[in-house]
Amino acid sequence: MIHSNITNSLDILVNKIEDVKLTIKDEVERRFEEFKDIGKNGDELDLFSELSFCVLTANWRAKGGIKAQKFITKEGFAHYNEEQLISKLREVGHRFPNTRSRYIVENRWIIGSLKNLLQKDISESRRFLVENIKGIGWKEASHFLRNVGIEDVAILDKHILKIMKNYNLVKEVPKPSWTEKKYTDLENQLRVLSKMVEEPLGKLDLYLWYMETGQIDK
Repeated sequence: MIHSNITNSLDILVNKIEDVKLTIKDEVERRFEEFKDIGKNGDELDLFSELSFCVLTANWRAKGGIKAQKFITKEGFAHYNEEQLISKLREVGHRFPNTRSRYIVENRWIIGSLKNLLQKDISESRRFLVENIKGIGWKEASHFLRNVGIEDVAILDKHILKIMKNYNLVKEVPKPSWTEKKYTDLENQLRVLSKMVEEPLGKLDLYLWYMETGQIDK
């Protein structure tokens, strides 16, 4: 009976995603081409800007992160001192301007190595980011990789986890104290859905995000 309920829930979710695809597939494809272009043609400052965006959006909101990224610019992320970054983040209303500014400054050592990092095995690259970059956990590392065009990663934020719970992919929304095993186990649960709708995890995230928010962000 439990298995039947899960199957029925998945079927309903698949149908909803297919309906959404009819409306926004072209836009999703365009957005993902933008992601790939950053990964392929962007310079180290473009990549560091995306990494800093992911540092900023953790426990904040995507729209705010996008606004902050445009306001600070890639040169600002690379060159502003900590006090300047704090001032900029306060101007855009960031919840944690002091902490996030410190993280961004302390993460600058990675500039010059990000292109090379993207050429490695994705699991290895993600693990490296989690272990070595301030303000980056499993969700944020996945977010960065997806935003530079990596398709096979899931961004397990509260919106996606809520959908997973509502459609019986998980029994309850887990607390975001991620270990690698916990994250990849849930990612593999989403991979089942990914195969059913014939979309990679990175694009599936955009469809699920749209279902929850009505937006296609990044």
